[in-house]
Amino acid sequence: MHLLSMGWSFSLHSCQKIRISLTTAVINMQMKELNHICLKSLDVTLDLVNCCMSRYGKSHVIAQRLSLFIFFKARALTAQTAETDAIRFLVGTQSLRFDNQIHVIDFDDENNIINKNVLLHHAGEIWQICASPADKNVLATCYSKTSDSKVTSCAAVWRIPKELQAGSHEVPDDSSNNTQTLELLCHLDNDAQSNMACVTWEPLGNGKKMMSLADNYLMIWDLQESSTTAVLSSSATLEGKGQLKFTSGRWSPHHNCTQVATASDTAIRGWDLRSMRQVYCIDNAHGQLVRDLDFNPNKQYYLASCGDDCKVKFWDTRNVNEPVKTLEEHSHWVWSVRYNHSHDQLVLTGSSDSRVILSNMVSISSEPFGHLVDDEDLSDQEDNQHEEKTKEPLQDSIIATYEEHEDSVYAVEWSSADPWLFASLSYDGRLVINRVPRALKYNILL
Repeated sequence: MHLLSMGWSFSLHSCQKIRISLTTAVINMQMKELNHICLKSLDVTLDLVNCCMSRYGKSHVIAQRLSLFIFFKARALTAQTAETDAIRFLVGTQSLRFDNQIHVIDFDDENNIINKNVLLHHAGEIWQICASPADKNVLATCYSKTSDSKVTSCAAVWRIPKELQAGSHEVPDDSSNNTQTLELLCHLDNDAQSNMACVTWEPLGNGKKMMSLADNYLMIWDLQESSTTAVLSSSATLEGKGQLKFTSGRWSPHHNCTQVATASDTAIRGWDLRSMRQVYCIDNAHGQLVRDLDFNPNKQYYLASCGDDCKVKFWDTRNVNEPVKTLEEHSHWVWSVRYNHSHDQLVLTGSSDSRVILSNMVSISSEPFGHLVDDEDLSDQEDNQHEEKTKEPLQDSIIATYEEHEDSVYAVEWSSADPWLFASLSYDGRLVINRVPRALKYNILL
């Protein structure tokens, strides 16, 4: 590789704010295997990807993704759901030796600036984190703590300190003298259980209703008095042979938020929260443990699941005998699956094979013909005998496979503020922010 010209400028602000300015970079590619350059500065890596080949065998290189190193083991990631103006993600750490932390990551896409604030989470190792859909300063964590040589899993609701609520990022460094501590609002405790597996908010509510899964208990909580008190409003018990335990769950944004889906071992169950009874059950949904679930935001009966059988499956909950689609692109356990909030044909998955895959599942989306349709539209089209030419559904495809991670990818999340941007988190503490390819974006929009 012969470097013809490259210019870089870095402006470091107290090791917290990094401004990256890329000037013209032209590279003569003499090695076909080399298609990107990776430069590291402190805890930020800017990956330069060879994005287009121009004349004379030269390539113009532009910034495509940013990576942030947390320097702690981590597996908990969420977008700040109630924040729709700023691109913001929350990362929870897992450390046995040090106080665990919530990292508040802000990304300024226009100026290539990453801001990071660190909040102490003294309660224990963070296994899951979720943000309130109504209050951007409130979040919940599922964490483990050790007491009398016994490890228990708990859940709590927290508030971001007032000093950071306005979006200020002027903390000089990550030292304990300057790091803020989360304000505890309430615990989600029930004497009948001790091992919390999952917590989630009612997706379209006012942030006052939550669901928790612990052992074989499904519990619905009402948050009162400015979220400082959690009252158990209803519950259900998972019954069956053996010691059944919930592993994950998801609250449906459809049906007036009266349904949830849960995973236990290899099965997926749907629950009606009005009666707290099962409405469907998918036995042996996966060949091994089911890891994650997500509802299609635009099609009320469609549910995605992933598991240790390396597969991602898509279900129509009205007919659960067979999945409507199955993806087998990963080579190890699939830990996370997420629909895009606006364009449900875009599906993210993260796996222990260290890869993130972006799929275009257009044939089972709300836009199978390139425009928004629903089930009634499809039925009308079948009955329409006067249409001159029937459109063919677009084909499903793998858009991109991202291999920036070097450890198991435990979480993937779409930004709440920018539908074309997403983040992935691997166990070694690396957070990678990526964008949907521009060509696909324009194809969807136009």
